[in-house]
Amino acid sequence: MTSVAGKRIVLGVSGGIAAYKAVEVCRRLMDGGAHVVPVLTKGATRFVGRTTFDALASEPARMSLFDEDGPIPHTALGRNADCVVVAPATARVIGAYAAGISSDLLTATLIATRAPVVICPAMHTEMWEHPAVVDNIATLAGRGVHIVGPESGRLAGGDEGAGRLSSPERIADEVGRILAGGAPGDMAGLSVVVTAGGTREPIDPVRFIANRSSGKQGYAFAEEAACRGAEVTVISTIDRPAPAGARMVRVGTAEEMASAAAAEAGGADVVVMAAAVADFRPAAPAGVKLKRRDGVPAITLEPTPDILASLGSSKPGGQILVGFAAETCDVAANAAAKLRDKGADYIVANDVAADHAGFAHDTNEVLVLASDGQTHQIGLRSKRQVARAVLDLVVAERNARTEARAGSKERQ
Repeated sequence: MTSVAGKRIVLGVSGGIAAYKAVEVCRRLMDGGAHVVPVLTKGATRFVGRTTFDALASEPARMSLFDEDGPIPHTALGRNADCVVVAPATARVIGAYAAGISSDLLTATLIATRAPVVICPAMHTEMWEHPAVVDNIATLAGRGVHIVGPESGRLAGGDEGAGRLSSPERIADEVGRILAGGAPGDMAGLSVVVTAGGTREPIDPVRFIANRSSGKQGYAFAEEAACRGAEVTVISTIDRPAPAGARMVRVGTAEEMASAAAAEAGGADVVVMAAAVADFRPAAPAGVKLKRRDGVPAITLEPTPDILASLGSSKPGGQILVGFAAETCDVAANAAAKLRDKGADYIVANDVAADHAGFAHDTNEVLVLASDGQTHQIGLRSKRQVARAVLDLVVAERNARTEARAGSKERQ
């Protein structure tokens, strides 16, 4: 957070239930030494009071295009900002910003600034997944706007799904990284392929064999790589929008994932095989729905394609291949065997039976084994932070290879 010290940050707060979390975002930025100027929409004040931001921020909260001291407050705010952050960003604000509609002080400031912009969406799952919102997010990401989140979890209505505002800690951390001008761009120009989710192997047209993978870890890798400047392709079995800035390839079975991976991975600089691919499938799926009255069917299983081993054996020079091992016992030993047998550069292993880690959780705890014999323990943290730590290792490895090649040329 030292990178925000002395920086002038406009903190936009729009009218969603998550507006209360913006108070903590403000506090964290202030604690980091930033000069924070809050800009609240009228809707935001239905959820959090203006007086709160007046007391906590560097300046009183701004709300109006016309009632402020200066005649053109949006221009002054936009020009003087080192960064503009919107947390939470509602579907309305996202849509107005994407379309260039300046209907209030916040959207006018967004359009008037040339500083980095960080959008932190928060809304219900159905809204987040609406095609218009998906398109608007893609438009903003394509223009260089930084998208942070949203995360999956419990929502205001009591149900769960994608759309929850990212944590204030993560938002403040991302702002710091962007203002530092370092990590968000250290994968610029790299092509990254990520697989996500669990495959579904059909028993009949209705039933299938699957696993508990939610795809959260794979999506976290895709989001982190895109944030750091990479061109990202996600091969996913999960029915949810692509992470901002990423291209999506939809698959269902292990066979389909193997075909997609073979097509996409050849030209990639980094391949992250985060998907939970079924090891076995029914050898002869029924063509019609099986009926209970016909008795228990005899299902013969056969191995699915070993995608990681195939990619490892055909890996082009310079590519870094990251595999995953979801284990329930002997984690280190099983991961070491997988690293040895599959031709990967890294194996990310985790105990999926552990509390708050593995399938469906928002957090994870992993052991990373590298082909050079090093091991890295990454303690319990958010899946985005796990992705960041692993990609830090990948970037360091690529830099080391580049330096080694340069040294070899000099000696020649």
